[in-house]
Amino acid sequence: MSEEIEIDIDDLERRMDGAMTSLRHEFATLRTGRASASIVEPIQVDAYGSMTPINQVGTINVPEPRMVTINVWDKSLVGKVEKAIRESGLGINPQLNGTIIMLPIPELNEERRRELSKVAAQYAEHARVAIRNVRRDGMDQIKKAKAEGMSEDDQKFWSDEVQALTDKAIAAVDKALEGKQAEIMQV
Repeated sequence: MSEEIEIDIDDLERRMDGAMTSLRHEFATLRTGRASASIVEPIQVDAYGSMTPINQVGTINVPEPRMVTINVWDKSLVGKVEKAIRESGLGINPQLNGTIIMLPIPELNEERRRELSKVAAQYAEHARVAIRNVRRDGMDQIKKAKAEGMSEDDQKFWSDEVQALTDKAIAAVDKALEGKQAEIMQV
C-alpha cells in the first residue's frame, strides 16, 4: 500500500463540529421564556446608512430573568433600534426609557412552546443533514482512494472511522435537541 493514500478524518470531524456549533447558535436564538442576550443578536439595525448588528449600536444586558435591556450609545439611533426590534418577529414589545430600551420577555403559552419545540427539531434536522453530507464526502474520498489502489482492509477501516464519527456527531445533535426541547417545555 502506498503511504500517500490517507483520509483526512480531522477535516471531516472539524466540519461536523461546525454543524454542531451552528446548531447551538440557532438554538440560542430561540426564545424559551427566559431572558438571554442571544435572542437579539440576529437583529440588524439601519445605522449610519448600513445594516449593523444590534450589539454594535448599544450594550445588551440581562438585569433580571425576564428582561433584556439595550443601552443605545447614540441617542439618534434609539428609534431605529426600537423599530428593528418590532420588525424582527421576536414578538416582544420594546419599552423606552431614555436611551435604554427594555424588552420584557413574556411567559410562553403551551401552543407557543410546542411551536418552538418544532422549530428546534427543524434546526436539529438541518444539522443532521449537514453531518450526513460530510459523511458522504468522506465516503467519496474513500472510493477515490480505492480507485487509486487502497486495500480492502484500509477501505473498511476508514469507512468504519467515518461512520463512527458520523454516529457520534448525530448523537450529539440528538442530545442537544433533547435538552433544548426540555428547556422550551419547562414551565
